[in-house]
Amino acid sequence: MPKPITRTYSRYTLNALALMGNQIREGRIAANFTADALAQRAGISRSLLQRIEKGDPGCTIGAVFEVAAILGIPLFEADSKILTTRLAYSNEKQALLPKAVRPSGRAVKDDF
Repeated sequence: MPKPITRTYSRYTLNALALMGNQIREGRIAANFTADALAQRAGISRSLLQRIEKGDPGCTIGAVFEVAAILGIPLFEADSKILTTRLAYSNEKQALLPKAVRPSGRAVKDDF
């Protein structure tokens, strides 16, 4: 039986997740939501919300973003118009990039 693959995360990532979890918990308490009520509103289980609040890296990013949005925790831009503008700019930039990146098949001649 193959061993399960364990994913390791950088200290920066773990700290960022812990901070996001703390902000979500603080926002939930400030908004006077119970864990059950917020989980129901976000369409997730209470246990997933608890994992999000603990900074578990295995939580889906969509669930984390949805809970943050419900609580009014800014992720990128507080103003949705600015976020929409930045998204449109990013989409335009993506359209100019190649669809795929492939390694070059030619050997580099660097023997001058």
